[in-house]
Amino acid sequence: MNAKAPKKAAPQKVLICINAAWNIANFRAGLIRGLQEAGYEVIALAPPDEAVARVEAMCRFVPLHMDKQGTRPDRDLALLWRIRGILRRERPAVYLGYTVKPNVYGSLAAHSLGIPVVNNIAGLGAVFIQDGWLVRLVRKLYTLALRRSSTVFFQNDDDRQLFLSHGMVKPGATRLLPGSGIDLSRFAPAPWPEGLGGRPVRFLLVARMLWDKGVGEFVEAARHLRAQGLPVQCVLLGFVDVENPAAISRAQVEAWVQEGVVEYLGSTDDVRPHLAQADCVVLPSYREGTPRTLLEAAAMARPLITTNAVGCKEVVDDGVNGYLCEVRSADSLAQAMQRFMALSVEQRQAMGLRGRDKMARQFDERLVVQAYIDAIRQATTG
Repeated sequence: MNAKAPKKAAPQKVLICINAAWNIANFRAGLIRGLQEAGYEVIALAPPDEAVARVEAMCRFVPLHMDKQGTRPDRDLALLWRIRGILRRERPAVYLGYTVKPNVYGSLAAHSLGIPVVNNIAGLGAVFIQDGWLVRLVRKLYTLALRRSSTVFFQNDDDRQLFLSHGMVKPGATRLLPGSGIDLSRFAPAPWPEGLGGRPVRFLLVARMLWDKGVGEFVEAARHLRAQGLPVQCVLLGFVDVENPAAISRAQVEAWVQEGVVEYLGSTDDVRPHLAQADCVVLPSYREGTPRTLLEAAAMARPLITTNAVGCKEVVDDGVNGYLCEVRSADSLAQAMQRFMALSVEQRQAMGLRGRDKMARQFDERLVVQAYIDAIRQATTG
């Protein structure tokens, strides 16, 4: 009688928690695929939205109710218990946290169950730009949540140093990542639009419609260039995020369009056709982790203009693959845009190719996936 074959061990579970299914679908698809290829079962936990079907095509999705912008202690405590209940049921080998509330309350829940935690601090957002009671509270919560984490990834060294200086994280637990990385095969160099050099220069800003993304400065710079009679086309792409305290109202965006200073394309699940139609991609943000839209544009060989701000300045080598401008300065932005317009077609194309080369050297998605696999193995084996 033949002996029964030994039962194959079930793959280890990795649970990813973020504040929106849309975030998972757009920014974590490569990581999920890489973890699955490495033998892990991936579970995605997030508030449901229009991207749920896309996430479910990647991995198992578990919906999570979350008051993303609220500061009510009772709702946050309820969130902690909801995440804890899911973790207790799923028993993942490791918990991966992204964005503020999943990082804070998810980490606390995982620590209470003895589940190893790997965090990603992907930009501190509007709350860290200001000061006040809310910033102090968030810092205390981060300190409590991150002190037992196995690894805490940061997307730029400024944010890492800020957390270290406030004692919010153990020095030995911190690591740097090149943002969420970029899939260089999906975002490949695109042919330049027809009529290059004989039509208005097309500047594209891709972001949520938030004041702290520098949308106001972009509009003002466009106004300045148009007032000089320069052949320029300034375009906005991204959704109006009404839940964010820095949100720009739809009425305001429509007023700019009516004025004729910018075009607004709405939002999209695939930015590649829009990036391909741009001559230069602009992001005058006040602060970022590592801005995904700039990585995508550079990978498609488009020059960039961004601010000399945390998270942005790492993506652009001034005068090489784009230009840097001052934060919160429409005048400085307009000057950078004029510098770009003064370049020949050949110079613009060469600038774009240098950006593609920078992405290949420093921001390849495979570097991010391997860093996570190493961190998970370290967390689960001690």
